[in-house]
Parts: sequence; structure tokens; C-alpha cells
Amino acid sequence: MKVGVLGAGQLGRMLAIAGYPLGHQFGFSGNSQNEPSSLLGHLFINDNKSLVDFADVITFESENTDVEVVKKIAKTVAVYPSAKSLFTTQHRGREKALFDQLNIPCAPYQMVNSEEDLKQAVEAIGLPAILKTATEGYDGKGQFLLHDTSQITQAWNSMQAKESILEGFVNFKRELSLIAVRDTDNNHKYYPLVENTHHNGILRLTIAPAQSIDPEVQKTARHYMQTLLDEMEHVGALTIELFETETGLVVNEMAPRVHNSGHWSIEGANTSQFENHVRAITGMPLGDSVPTHPFCAMINVIGEIGDIETVLKLSNTHLHLYDKEERADRKLGHINITANSQAELDASIKQLKGFLP
Repeated sequence: MKVGVLGAGQLGRMLAIAGYPLGHQFGFSGNSQNEPSSLLGHLFINDNKSLVDFADVITFESENTDVEVVKKIAKTVAVYPSAKSLFTTQHRGREKALFDQLNIPCAPYQMVNSEEDLKQAVEAIGLPAILKTATEGYDGKGQFLLHDTSQITQAWNSMQAKESILEGFVNFKRELSLIAVRDTDNNHKYYPLVENTHHNGILRLTIAPAQSIDPEVQKTARHYMQTLLDEMEHVGALTIELFETETGLVVNEMAPRVHNSGHWSIEGANTSQFENHVRAITGMPLGDSVPTHPFCAMINVIGEIGDIETVLKLSNTHLHLYDKEERADRKLGHINITANSQAELDASIKQLKGFLP
């Protein structure tokens, strides 16, 4: 099939790399000739019409994709995930409302459209709390952590008058995420829960599978995921980010796409998240999502390329660069590690400490 991707960044690039061995072709809607996906297929510069003419099925890279564009395209060619999933997951308030509807635990929250709204939300929820833009925030952008009421004016001004959400602060032991894939026949595949470490709001390290996970915790996470997949009739990959707390899992947010915390699966699972997403949207059987090694990790390459010679000298590491220019806080690539023991994984991460903050 001819797969069209709204976007031409690294996620589209890795979808194409996974999809070509399956016999598919790829086209991308990008903003310039210098996109990471530019050499991986047909590139249509600011030209969705030509992408639609090219494609048998269309997907997207980001939850910030325009819903109205997706609705319009869907009248001509199938789009997965659907506008329904995109509409819900691109707005934190709609996400939280769905969690409430489905009895999925999440942080207390209140929508905020003015400084007065924020004052009332702080009174209702308490502090500390996190103020976030309702849409478009990622990698720590569009967020303000409030510790004291004296910060209310500063916090609201930082949102630049955008619709926002105040979320109660969650005391957690660690951050987890779960990725699953659903196809058009309602078949599901689940990857294991993974543990994520962020720095300045940017994911820096993922450990897969997350260690010392109680089977009941994995079962609960899968239940939340299946409930969301089926409620939204979601087709393709879906990611939920969670907090592990003393009293159970608290869901933070969703992403209707392949996700940074699933990049380990390229070498670390029998079928990567990218291949399974392509399989799901093109009507192919879903692949096995079981890890190939008992211990895996993913390290993001942020800001500068760094010492890639060390990466290439290690027998159990795999380098993925995205063909992007160096810039502060920019995701330039990632390194996957596969290991047969905790000691081997720890030793490899230690040798790559120059890539970690």
C-alpha cells in the first residue's frame, strides 16, 4: 500500500524504515526539503492534496495535527488513528474528562482561561500544582510548576492567555508508559510497561521492561489501555503515560501515535512499535510485541551528537540518528541497548553516561 504521513519528522522516518520491508511505499507532507523523512519517500511540501492523491491510507506523527484537516482528508482516504482519537488526545481537558468517564485514575484538574480562573483552581486543588497549556505542550514546554500563591500571576502570564489546565501534583515512585496497538478488527498487542526518566521535561532514558513491576500493575495498565483503545475505536499505536504511586497507577496523558518511550522496540522487541503501527493501519496481522532481551534501554541523543564512536564500539548498542542539525534540547537521535543481565545493562549505560545529564 501507499502510506501517507502528515508530518516528515523522525517518527515518519522510522515508520518508513519499518514499512518498506513489508512492501509498502511512503509519502510525507512536510514544510521543507530538510525534513528527517525527506529521503525516505515522496515529499510533498505544504501540499496535503498531493499526499491524498498519492496515498491508500494516511497516518500522522503528532497529536498537534489539525483535526479539521484530518476530517477533510478522511472523506477521500482512510486516516488512522481517526479524528475522534486525535480530537480527544490533543487536548488535556478532553483527555482528563475521558479518564473520568472511564473510571481511570488521574490527577485532580480544573480548566483555566484567566488569572481569576487560576486563583479559583488553586483554591480547589491546592499546591503544589502544575499549570499546562491545554494543547500543544510537549517536552516540558507550556508548563509552570506552582509552589506558592505568589506565583499565580507569573504562572498565568507564562501561558500567554492560552486555554490551560491546572493539575494537582502527584507524588509518584516513578514514571511509566505503556504502548499498545489495535487494528481494524479489534485485535490488540501490548508492549511491556517501561520506566522513563526525564530531565527538564525531556525524556532522556527508558528502561524496558520496567523492572520489579507487580503483575497486577501490568494487568491494570493493560485494562486502562484496552478501555481507551476500544472507547475511541483507535487504530494504530496508542501510548499512555502513567505515574506509579503508593496507592496504584495514575494516568497522566495519552499520545495517539508511536512514542519516544517505545523506540527501544526497534531492536528490543520481536516487532517494533513502528512496524506494528504500519501493520495495523494497512490491514496486516499484528506482530509479536514480546521483548527479545530481558533488559533493554533507550538513551535519547539531545542537543549535540556527541561521542558516537563509543556507541559504535559497544557490541550491544544500536545508533539511530535522525539527520537533524544540532540545537539545544533538540532530539537528534537515540541509542538502543540490549542486554542479558542487569549488570550488562548497567555497564553499558555507564559507558554511555556522556549522553545523559
